[in-house]
Amino acid sequence: MAGSWTSIGQAAVAVLKTERARTKAETAREVAAAWRTGRLAYEFDATPPSRPGRPSKPELLSPGDMPKRRKGGSDSNRRALLHAVAHIELNAIDLAFDIIARFGAVMPRSFTDDWVQVGDDEARHFSLLSARLKAIDSFYGDLPAHDGLWQSAEETKNSLPARLAIVPMVLEARGLDVTPRMIEQFKNAGDNTSAEVLKTIYEEEVAHVATGTRWFKYLAKKGTIDADTWFHELVQEYFKGQLKPPFNKPARCRAGMPVSFYEPLAEMLEAE
Repeated sequence: MAGSWTSIGQAAVAVLKTERARTKAETAREVAAAWRTGRLAYEFDATPPSRPGRPSKPELLSPGDMPKRRKGGSDSNRRALLHAVAHIELNAIDLAFDIIARFGAVMPRSFTDDWVQVGDDEARHFSLLSARLKAIDSFYGDLPAHDGLWQSAEETKNSLPARLAIVPMVLEARGLDVTPRMIEQFKNAGDNTSAEVLKTIYEEEVAHVATGTRWFKYLAKKGTIDADTWFHELVQEYFKGQLKPPFNKPARCRAGMPVSFYEPLAEMLEAE
């Protein structure tokens, strides 16, 4: 397949259209390698699909219809947590290549460089989680998953600032808040292998949130718009949920996101 890609636009769309989860991750990594070695032209000559290719399983449900996980450190609960994170990482592969295919042509080349790196990381994360699920007699697709991440992508498909605000700066930043607690849960259960996988993902997700935040600030500066105010306005318009503390302020700070971005916004959303 790689021989048929002549541009980063075509390659990004190829990732999006791939249905099998494992093949999607492998294709994403092949695209990243081809881009880094100069085998793909800096052209955007392919149209991204409205929805990416997906395997027949897992069953996709609305967030409100997802089964409630019991609290605690049971094997089934830890398996469900790993499956949920694997689903997020699969979506994240598509989100990275969708932002390239959809918005790369209107941004500097370094924008594409950054999101190719993100997509490569997310593909590696998915592969790590898939291997871990297999090691505990499970697999990606054996539990239902929610479709909220891609719903957010659809709602922001015509606005790059909204996409950056909602996906990396709200949804992925939320991952920075909750993942340390998940890591401790696996450690307490004696599953240090899964804990190390999650720790690797957590550290690299800080950089992904930083990528989204940096490009959002770039757009704000280019448009001479106050970044804090613009972020608040976009989240109130495009995000249907709440921003719930406690926030992982050190990790968010490392990602270039000051408290002025999210603490006032959490109060605004709670008041609505």
